[in-house]
Amino acid sequence: MLRFPWWKIFLIFIPCLWGIYSVIPHLFYSQVEKYNDIQAQMALGQLAENELSRNLQSSWYSWAPSKIVNLGLDLRGGAHVLVEVSLEEVYSERLNSYWPEMRKKLRSIRDSVGSIKQISGGFSDLLIKLGQKEGLQGAIEFLKQESKSRGILEFTAFDDQTIRISLSEIEQTRIDKLTMAQSLEIIRRRVDEAGTREPTIQRQGERRVLIQVPGLGSAEELLRLIGKTAKLTFHPVISNNVSCSKKSNMKSIILPSSEDSNVCFSLEIKSVVSGSQLTNAQPSFDQNNRPAVSFQFNPIGGRKFGDYTKENIGNPFAIVLDSEVISAPIIQSHIPGGSGIITGSFTVDESNRLAILLRAGALPASIKVLEQRTVGPELGADSIQSGKIAAIIAGLLILIFMVLTYGLFGFFANIGLIINIALIFSIMAAMSATLTLPGIAGIVLTIGMAVDANVLIFERIKEELKVNKTIFRAIELGYEKALTSIIDANVTTFIAAIILFTLGSGPIRGFSVTLGIGIITSVFTAVFLTRLLVAFYIDFSRPKKLVV
Repeated sequence: MLRFPWWKIFLIFIPCLWGIYSVIPHLFYSQVEKYNDIQAQMALGQLAENELSRNLQSSWYSWAPSKIVNLGLDLRGGAHVLVEVSLEEVYSERLNSYWPEMRKKLRSIRDSVGSIKQISGGFSDLLIKLGQKEGLQGAIEFLKQESKSRGILEFTAFDDQTIRISLSEIEQTRIDKLTMAQSLEIIRRRVDEAGTREPTIQRQGERRVLIQVPGLGSAEELLRLIGKTAKLTFHPVISNNVSCSKKSNMKSIILPSSEDSNVCFSLEIKSVVSGSQLTNAQPSFDQNNRPAVSFQFNPIGGRKFGDYTKENIGNPFAIVLDSEVISAPIIQSHIPGGSGIITGSFTVDESNRLAILLRAGALPASIKVLEQRTVGPELGADSIQSGKIAAIIAGLLILIFMVLTYGLFGFFANIGLIINIALIFSIMAAMSATLTLPGIAGIVLTIGMAVDANVLIFERIKEELKVNKTIFRAIELGYEKALTSIIDANVTTFIAAIILFTLGSGPIRGFSVTLGIGIITSVFTAVFLTRLLVAFYIDFSRPKKLVV
């Protein structure tokens, strides 16, 4: 049908106008990128109001669209880090949490087992040495029967006097999945809190995590953000001047100062509150206008914190981050409400980073860096330039070919091709998709494929004209008969794009995204837009003879 009701015209033109409007920021990419960076700094409170206003006015128009396609690591440069999560630390922490329960149960049969003592068993075992060898097997059977952790723990003999308690294989698998999921989420939160756009954070293998952050200055900067476990605890201070060679025991721990490793503190091993009870942390300044971090506890943590400060006015209180005392202030007064401030020898950047780490939460285990590298922007600039040249050359050749081959109908196809490319970039920007070097290859491929549908339609129209069909009937049959072939070809290619996206990773997914979006926009512009343009031409010019 060449007669289009107004609502169909509306549904065809609205996406086209949106695509043209939304693609405008891509013509001024550097200015818009600067504008978006300033907006991100504003959200993080890193710019003063007057500085923000001045920078915004000089970068981009606030009324204009500012959504642009994010460039991937291979185009924009940035940081690439591969880390490994120390799962054994989680095993050890979990096993040590069972020690009080095991000790209590064994004490109930002390007459048959004698003394009970925990000894070092590495990360994967909890070793309990008994005073009487004769009671070993009985103690093992007793723990198997009485323990509430059946299916979680395994009880065996380490030697003729020691019980080995280890996690079952099923429990280790469960811990692995949970720890990796928590690590991925916390790393993602830390990177997102820093204001970076479209990072790649994905699991590799059983315990590795790949982090790629486009636009970040260096891998070292990324590691400062994600490398800390950021386990925060608050401990009563036993002594603030002890020998660092002194060893910790069951009641106290010896930890160094973050400012001077030669200064050590003796702290009660049990913390009053921990970072897991924090609800917020923000960079701020203390009464001497030095950088600090203010924090807020949840109701449970706030009550514990308030009660402790009320009962210990005049006593020091240690703030411990990753086994280092970052501050040990004297409690001056009761601190109700669960809020406080962390002071220390911070710079502004360090207080910002610490606030990000505390808001995102502590990693469940420490991470080991296996690979790190910084991708320079020069490589990305060369890739972008090469991609631009390839796309321009391919586009111009196709535009010229279509006009020379199909005349006015080729011109209509070229209009569809230009709007098709605008729609691809607009949709990718709206989806916050990332453009990579393989993605550019997908766009160049789409440019070539975009006119396939029009070629099929125009050739079918030629055939219908040869058998003396009227102009109107030839055009209608051309679009109708070519439609089946167009759908078959594009659906099979779209299925391949979905499979590449689902099973692939990195560059393969980047290629599949642009290919999949390009297929949808190509069918829309070829089947609907060009048909509408042809209908307008026929309706207004009423040609007696049609040349295709």
